[in-house]
Amino acid sequence: MRAMQQWLDRFCYKHPRLSIPGLMRYIVIGNVLVFLLDLFSSGGAALGTGLFSFNANAILHGQVWRVITFIFVPYTSRNLFLFLLTLYFYYFIGTALEREWGANKFTIFYFFGVILNILIGFLVGTASMYYVNMSMFFAFATLYPDLQFLLFFIIPVKAKWLAWIDGAYFAIAVVRFLIAGQFLYALIPIVAVLNYLLFFASDIGGKVSYWKGRAKQKARQQEFRQSYQRGGAGPKVVNFHDAKTKAKTNYLHKCAVCGKTDVTDPQMEFRYCSKCNGYYCYCADHINSHIHIQ
Repeated sequence: MRAMQQWLDRFCYKHPRLSIPGLMRYIVIGNVLVFLLDLFSSGGAALGTGLFSFNANAILHGQVWRVITFIFVPYTSRNLFLFLLTLYFYYFIGTALEREWGANKFTIFYFFGVILNILIGFLVGTASMYYVNMSMFFAFATLYPDLQFLLFFIIPVKAKWLAWIDGAYFAIAVVRFLIAGQFLYALIPIVAVLNYLLFFASDIGGKVSYWKGRAKQKARQQEFRQSYQRGGAGPKVVNFHDAKTKAKTNYLHKCAVCGKTDVTDPQMEFRYCSKCNGYYCYCADHINSHIHIQ
């Protein structure tokens, strides 16, 4: 996974023109147009969904536009409130990711999910962007774990906890398909999660290593306290200077100006500049005052 993520990062760096600025704006507009076409269809038939959704058999018989237009087919086409809430969620999460990564990396992230869905769609016979759009929240929660949302517009919940709920929803969907004997359909939510893992393998691995190191450090401190309370000499002395130096290299984000990292300054927020030529990270003190690298 990490090797794949490194390849994807290099691919994004070498192909800066593969970007659609404001991509989620176009996705939302397309969803609205298909929704309106369904809403005003005569006879209760969902004309837009029927015409633009992914259908492997129809594509093989010449309706090749469905390979692209299924991106704009909404998950729900009748419940107006749920439809608007879903679109707001997509737009908010998508624009936040684009602001963090830049249009280039976000576009590649989204369309990599599209390609995976197309491949699965020819196996299953149908495809939907619903799970890919929902999986964007995993990426958002990884970048902004402590950002709070108002659940039911009342209860404040951090993004990382909502991501666990989202993960449980994906797991239930997979189990439901397996129980129904629809084994290929179970691949649809799995592929959406795979797309997230391809882009965040190093981030997840770094955080796991960080928390493992924290746990080991706490265990050593506890061992030392217990030994001291028993009147013993304590455990073998550790060279904390070397340990601290090693910990500083195990960071996820590092400011290109001052060198601060999320390890040396855990409370600092870090952002990536979309105007620099490359993926350069800056702390909150320098994101708006640095000189753009071209």
